[in-house]
Amino acid sequence: MILEIDIGNTFLKWRYADAERGWVRGRLLGAQLDETQFACWPDEVAGVRVACVAGVEMAALVSRYCQARWKLTPEFARVERHAAGVSNSYADPSRMGVDRWLGMLAAYNQVKGAVCVVDCGSAITIDFVSADGTHSGGYIVPGVRLMTSSLLSNTARVVADQGVEQFDMTPGTHTSAAVFHGINFVLDAIAQRLLQQLAADYPSAQLLVTGGDGELFARLAGRGEYCPDLVLDGLHWALA
Repeated sequence: MILEIDIGNTFLKWRYADAERGWVRGRLLGAQLDETQFACWPDEVAGVRVACVAGVEMAALVSRYCQARWKLTPEFARVERHAAGVSNSYADPSRMGVDRWLGMLAAYNQVKGAVCVVDCGSAITIDFVSADGTHSGGYIVPGVRLMTSSLLSNTARVVADQGVEQFDMTPGTHTSAAVFHGINFVLDAIAQRLLQQLAADYPSAQLLVTGGDGELFARLAGRGEYCPDLVLDGLHWALA
């Protein structure tokens, strides 16, 4: 079987296809990662495919483990100028995050046409691919947790010390509510602005959404398909 791994800035996500159970999935918190946590992976692995945006140390950790346990060298996806029908818009493709690239490869080959890919993780990335596979460009903005931590750690007089359990966008009547409702407001504003841009500039594009906050984003947008494994799906198109 093939073990597929997506090493993001917050989580390491993995999956493999089991003949009896179908897809087996899991995720590990990157900040607390060590080799002992990889014991959940299967004993019989024929190959390992990896997407990594978490730096060389994390990539090296996984590589050492795969070599020690299975005598395997993992295949790491790289951003290319052209792959699987998609053409990169970057003058230097290596400067694009591989997670964005894999998301576009998977999305374009899933819909077989124009597509907008939104990945709501540590950062929110939005990318547009035309019907002929040309990447038209994209946006990168802070994700929900990054907006929260940046605001609270860099603004001395903003202290969120009260819990806010439910998703809400009404004006807050205490600082905690004002912070968290405000971030919800921003996420919704991004979703609504994207809908306007799709209608004006990419009317035929389908919307695919992934990432930890992707399901919420799709709900706010009121359209689009939530695809939690989109980056992992892209490993097939980049490496198979």
